[in-house]
Amino acid sequence: MDTLLLVSSILVPTLTIFFAHRFFTQKSSIPGSYGWPLIGESIDYFKKLRSGTNEKFVMQRKKLFGNVFKTSILGEKMAFFCGPEGNKFLFSNENKLVEVWWPSSVESIIKKSDNKSVTVESAKVRQLLPPFLRAHAVKNYIADMDSELRQHLEDYWSGHDEVEVCPFVAKYTFALAVKLLLGVRDGTELEKLAKPFVEAAGGIIAIPINVPGTRFNRGVKASNQIREVIIGIIAQRRKDLADGTATATQDLLSHMIAEVDKRNEESDGAPTTDGDMSSDLLGLLIGGYDTINTTVVFIMMMLVDHPDVYQEVLKEQMEIAKEKPTGELLNWDDLRKMKYSWNVACEVLRMRPPTVGAFRVAKTDFTYGGFTIPKGWKLHYIPHFTQRNAEYFPNPEKFDPSRFEGAGPAPYTFVPFGGGARMCPGNEYARAEILVFMYNIITRYNWQRLIPDEKVVIDPLPRPVHGLPIKLIPHNTKA
Repeated sequence: MDTLLLVSSILVPTLTIFFAHRFFTQKSSIPGSYGWPLIGESIDYFKKLRSGTNEKFVMQRKKLFGNVFKTSILGEKMAFFCGPEGNKFLFSNENKLVEVWWPSSVESIIKKSDNKSVTVESAKVRQLLPPFLRAHAVKNYIADMDSELRQHLEDYWSGHDEVEVCPFVAKYTFALAVKLLLGVRDGTELEKLAKPFVEAAGGIIAIPINVPGTRFNRGVKASNQIREVIIGIIAQRRKDLADGTATATQDLLSHMIAEVDKRNEESDGAPTTDGDMSSDLLGLLIGGYDTINTTVVFIMMMLVDHPDVYQEVLKEQMEIAKEKPTGELLNWDDLRKMKYSWNVACEVLRMRPPTVGAFRVAKTDFTYGGFTIPKGWKLHYIPHFTQRNAEYFPNPEKFDPSRFEGAGPAPYTFVPFGGGARMCPGNEYARAEILVFMYNIITRYNWQRLIPDEKVVIDPLPRPVHGLPIKLIPHNTKA
């Protein structure tokens, strides 16, 4: 036993040094630096991510190395393609030269059975989404969104002089997503999903160290709890489909069950299990929740800081409200009239992207910018680099919705929803929910900050550190 321990104490460090040396000394013509052995430049990357200045990680290296540079993040050799040209290349070569790749933290949170690839399985899920998330389908959700939000405001905002925006917005956006995608309306079931949800979402963007007490460990445990609840929901829905109390087209959950069962019958490969479906649905909930929740909170923050913009949005929304009979719910045509309001939302998305970007992997060796990108290398783009860059958006720290008038920003500079074949499938859903929220809040209230200089933290996505407590100032009339 002592001999084994002695050999291990010598062998393990030696092998670690050997593989680290091999990793960091392999030759590449791409300029840049891999940083420290093993950890690479991950510390600087996450430091800037947490401070909300992750565009500086790219800008600093671009000045040193040019529009293409190498680094090492999350234990992976990685190349950054800077600027709109880089965004265009990645988006237009999806499934040709590059394909989606997820860090191990994502693979652990949204895990699959039988060592199935999250990348491969996510592509199958995307094929199921268009009937429920494209514009023609979202039109059918708008009245439900409006009705749910009116009830939410009545329950949690009406009659209160002060509210804390973040938890109330999170409660609404999460409940709506669960109801529309899973058909779950029972308060007890919603609570079972909601309590661990924030921890699971936080684990997605965390250093994958699975030690008790770490954000990643909490995220893994929370995701397991959520999957158990969703598996129970799937089982009940199967019974409802079998006895005719549910239909295969009523929502995404029913559609997914029907399509997966059909695929399993026709395929000789490993079947998609209910656990796999629960992971897919968890991933969809996280994606939708982060974008909408973060954007709505910062719309409220920006409007209170820019009263002139608030007045323009109020004018537009009141004109829509005046044309509607009392109590009539919003519809698609109403949302199409909210042009200035959507410009405001886009400017918030530009300044506060609700995502850290996305990762790709090279499917084969290819050349970009005069450099050879080896097969297997990871590629990363972050929307912050172009969206908060004075080269593409003059005075990038200035809140200016007029940037989106007319033709709007130059192509591939504004990419909060990605682009190309991997454009976020829920972008129309997000747009509708954001505009429905703006209409209902702004036609009812003005508001004031209770903490004027409240800071913003990135944890793991941007949020006001105290939850944005506000004083509500109701209008005399109500939508």
